[in-house]
Amino acid sequence: MTLLQLKYVVEVAAAGTISGAAKKLYIAQPSLTAAIKELEHEIGFSLFTRTNKGVVISPDGEEFLGYARQVIEQANLIEERYFGAVPQKRQFCVSTQHYSFAVEAFVDLIREYGGEEYDFRIRETQTYELIEDVAKLRSEVGVLYLNRFNETVIRKTLREHDLKFTRLFMAKPHVFIGAANPLASRSSITLSDLEPYPRLSYEQGEHNSFYFSEEILSTLDSKKDIQVRDRATLFNLLIGLDGYTICSGVISEALNGPNIRAIPLQVDDSMEIGYLTHKQVQPGLFGKRYIEILKSCVQQI
Repeated sequence: MTLLQLKYVVEVAAAGTISGAAKKLYIAQPSLTAAIKELEHEIGFSLFTRTNKGVVISPDGEEFLGYARQVIEQANLIEERYFGAVPQKRQFCVSTQHYSFAVEAFVDLIREYGGEEYDFRIRETQTYELIEDVAKLRSEVGVLYLNRFNETVIRKTLREHDLKFTRLFMAKPHVFIGAANPLASRSSITLSDLEPYPRLSYEQGEHNSFYFSEEILSTLDSKKDIQVRDRATLFNLLIGLDGYTICSGVISEALNGPNIRAIPLQVDDSMEIGYLTHKQVQPGLFGKRYIEILKSCVQQI
């Protein structure tokens, strides 16, 4: 196995075709195919699945691809630091539940490290997909919460995926509502206060278990339920329908505007919000710095 072969794998995965990757790498397609097959023979499994439209990374290949990216990043940093190589395009990905402080930290990371060229990604995604992203090294860091209801199931899932959870902070439950909502002037809100209003939550796809819900108290009945996939839609519905969602209460007015209020919810519960990393792989330069910025953001909460 060589560093060049690892670079070939990354380029083929990005291009989705052998021919497209070969053009970008300036090598003959047969040579690239032979290099990939030689590597597959050495490691004992197929990295790609062939389709009519090209190739897609195989299930085994996903994890390998994550490790390959890590090795290439470290090699690029060594070449830049000690051999005066031209800086490569920076790459980093984080997966998170829908938290504005995670986005704010991502913005600060780009401002600090972006440079002339970069390929940074943030995935606000479903809980199980977030866990898989970090497990398969598609993302270096994941951000999610635990509480007494979901902790046993989530921690079991993390152990099965060889992941580590590190606490960032504890939060008391709040309710996000629009600034024009009749409850917006309250100093706190009860569950009975919320009964007339639509409850908004993030859908969790095929893993739509209460244990993977982003919202605590998701097992409680509600007469009006709306599920969404993205934060912008949820905020629009909070404002347009006087809806609500139960959350950590942490919101960035700079990113989300002044039209959302976070009101304490009178319940006996709490949320432990933290980040995930892979036990077998240390975060790279950007992963480590992102975690530092996350901690800094949390100190301001």
